[in-house]
Amino acid sequence: MSPIRTFPELFPGFHWQDIEVEGVRIRMAIGGKGPPLLLLHGYPQMHLTWHKVAPTLAEHFTVVAPDLRGYGDSAKPEGGVNLANYSKRATAADQVGVMKALGFKRFRVVGHDRGGRVAHRMALDAPEAVEKLVVIDIAPTATMYARTNMEFARSCFWWFFLIQPYPLPEKLIDGDPDFFLENHIAGQIKIPGSVDPRVMAEYRRCYADPAMRHAGCEDYRAAAGIDLVHDAADADKRIQAPLLALWGARGTVGALYDVVETWREKGMDVRGYPIDCGHSPQEEAPEELLKRLEEFL
Repeated sequence: MSPIRTFPELFPGFHWQDIEVEGVRIRMAIGGKGPPLLLLHGYPQMHLTWHKVAPTLAEHFTVVAPDLRGYGDSAKPEGGVNLANYSKRATAADQVGVMKALGFKRFRVVGHDRGGRVAHRMALDAPEAVEKLVVIDIAPTATMYARTNMEFARSCFWWFFLIQPYPLPEKLIDGDPDFFLENHIAGQIKIPGSVDPRVMAEYRRCYADPAMRHAGCEDYRAAAGIDLVHDAADADKRIQAPLLALWGARGTVGALYDVVETWREKGMDVRGYPIDCGHSPQEEAPEELLKRLEEFL
């Protein structure tokens, strides 16, 4: 195995390590002191997306920022039967296992994009582990598919492109992965220049791996399949942990949904606020995001 990559200039005071959970290796950055806080990234990023907020959060929390299975430098298993290995249930179980291995049985969790969907499933499957929950720029997966309209299809075409049967999306993206990656991120960022060039270089490095591109498709395929089965089975379950929903005021989610109300359909204690940015407040509006996180956490 190649040496673990570290980024002390982006995550000062952190260290990096791998933890294996049920045969799946998870790469993470860890730093700070205080109560445990788990940060979960989205597609097509990896843990470095948190670099503008993690060092400040580490002043008050022990921050754990992993690469989700299939992403970054974490393992990329095969999809398995019904893509169960990329279900949010499996990905959430990874992260509960990581936190237990680090000695944390109960923790706060913040999830952006796909990471928010993992956190949602975690709060249902492991309520004893989740003390507080923050979801960033998402409505619940089942809600978004059920309420699909032309505006959603145009704004978030990849929800329908990446779920196409293997190998169609993989082959098409293979033609120019950098072009797809950079256009995907640029289309969601509403404050130009928000993505640090060093971080974008790492996004490109990771996305250059065909295994990550395939895993990302499997993640979306699972969301349109087995995840909806799990969500339907838990339709009457409610998230017990206090939940904060944040979203980009200039983005698609806030334009299409009453974000707080969609989460009140899923949780017992829900509040939420817009942030003046696009899809990625951790990169576009870190100071405002930190303010909201520190108030809630």
